[in-house]
Amino acid sequence: MEKLQAALDKARQTRAVRSTTVSSRTQLKTTPSPDAMGAWEALTPITLGGEALAQHLIVTQEAGAEATPFDILRTKALLQMRQNGWKRLAITSPMPKSGKTTVACNLALGLGRQNDLRSMLFDLDLRDPSVHEFLQVEPAYGIGDVLTGAVPFSKHAVRHGSNLAISMATRHELDPTRLLLSEETAEALDEIEATYKPDVMIFDLPSVLVNDDTRAFLKNVDCALIVARAEHTRFGQFDICEREIGEHTNVLGAVLNACRIGV
Repeated sequence: MEKLQAALDKARQTRAVRSTTVSSRTQLKTTPSPDAMGAWEALTPITLGGEALAQHLIVTQEAGAEATPFDILRTKALLQMRQNGWKRLAITSPMPKSGKTTVACNLALGLGRQNDLRSMLFDLDLRDPSVHEFLQVEPAYGIGDVLTGAVPFSKHAVRHGSNLAISMATRHELDPTRLLLSEETAEALDEIEATYKPDVMIFDLPSVLVNDDTRAFLKNVDCALIVARAEHTRFGQFDICEREIGEHTNVLGAVLNACRIGV
């Protein structure tokens, strides 16, 4: 535990003193327009709440004491992304069961409470998708259908409130690495960004050290957030994960999950 905390502190200090060494992807020019507003309004609306969210520790749909830690994360992430002109954020972890999907969902719903922002959440953990289970929503089509061009994003994504779009996977993809690495996927995301003009796009990605899916996709994001779990993530795993991500995109920061303060 102490080694992992020291690694997190060292990573934070390193990011504070060094200049960015990984070039961000080419930013699309996105100017607010009536067309974008119409595109958002056309998405299928949903209402989230109840025991399903509580069961998976999704607590940011409303402001309150439980939401505060995630709201702090939201503010810090948003300020740093704005400062650097970043829009696309990957959320990953060294190994599974670290809580990355919980963090991704809470961050997305927290951003959804910012009425002046348009945010999107994508479940791209295509070998083990779980956002639809956490939110208890079953879309008619999966994100894989969108990335291959079989279904338009407008028929797939759902909208919570007026400013949070959620794109979920509904099945295990047979060859997710190929899909995430393809130019077809990059072009599909560029088209979504150009049409809907979101302020923030969050991508829930697989754990880095399990397969090469995340490595294949990181070229499509501006930065990444690493989720480590106290008493679960090893120092060596975190160190390798951070270095791997740093080769492909900017490391926004790290979250130490399930940490019992004062215990």
